[in-house]
Amino acid sequence: MLIKIELLDELLQRYAGYLGNDFTGYRNHVYRVINFCCSLNMLDAVDLEKIVVAGVFHDLGIWTAKTFDYLPPSEQLAKDFLREIDKLDWAQEIISIIHNHHKITRSHTDPQNLAEVFRKADWIDVSHGAVTFGLSRQKRREVFSAFPDAGFHFRLVQLSLKRLLTNPLSPLPMMRL
Repeated sequence: MLIKIELLDELLQRYAGYLGNDFTGYRNHVYRVINFCCSLNMLDAVDLEKIVVAGVFHDLGIWTAKTFDYLPPSEQLAKDFLREIDKLDWAQEIISIIHNHHKITRSHTDPQNLAEVFRKADWIDVSHGAVTFGLSRQKRREVFSAFPDAGFHFRLVQLSLKRLLTNPLSPLPMMRL
């Protein structure tokens, strides 16, 4: 299990002010998703780094742009970071991971299947293990135990309800078929 990822922690620290009280919950969510990715698929060092970058930024627009229509700002944050580290050649793949992580159906956009692995991992976490994609109960418990919820799922419910009340015709703009 990955319990300390330097790049993840350094990047999230940059956004601690935006995340405020949600910092620990979001950090733990990202760690859970990355660990679920690693459990679902063997990742080499490059793919793991891509998953870490996508993981840090995939929902971050909720806090930085203060919106529940957060995919575009999250994608832009990732692209800006990739430009900063001179890895813009990863942008299309990482943006695809972010853009498709809430797809209900299988993702076919990624040749290495990283978008699909990430999509499954995020669904496992957001459903709190109700959706498993074949991941064992023991592995799910191990990851959830190592990285407790810290209010993350409750915060998602709050944000979802707020969005429903303010935008009833578009309550979940991040969802994709």
